[in-house]
Amino acid sequence: MRAVVQRVSRACVRVADRNVGEIGAGLLVLVSVGTDDDERDARSMAEKLAELRIFPDANGLMNRSLQDAGGALLLVSQFTLHGDVRRGRRPSFVTAAPPTRARSLYELLGAALAALGVQVAHGEFGAHMAVELVNDGPVTILVDTKRLF
Repeated sequence: MRAVVQRVSRACVRVADRNVGEIGAGLLVLVSVGTDDDERDARSMAEKLAELRIFPDANGLMNRSLQDAGGALLLVSQFTLHGDVRRGRRPSFVTAAPPTRARSLYELLGAALAALGVQVAHGEFGAHMAVELVNDGPVTILVDTKRLF
């Protein structure tokens, strides 16, 4: 499971003319499920996201987690994070999980985050979405449960 984690002062997701998810300060997480991911990856990612210390403390150091900062998380599915462009010019998505499997693990990730006490808003799985955000810092972190980066 791969994620692009952005610390934001606000973020929202729109599908067509409707707002489907919105948060104030917190994390925007773009997440992709791989063919080799399972429930352990979803739970591991949830723990990592809930405990990732990228919010400033009183001294301005990144020592506080999302939970410490009292922020929310906007979770957006984005299979293109598994796009492989090492050869040619067209991305290959063979390592992205099929939609049914990806949706199941995406939903499990959201539920696992909520069970950890994180306020979670969602994009719409499989939809064409417009994502708006104000990156705070900017702070952007890559997370991979297989530890490829």
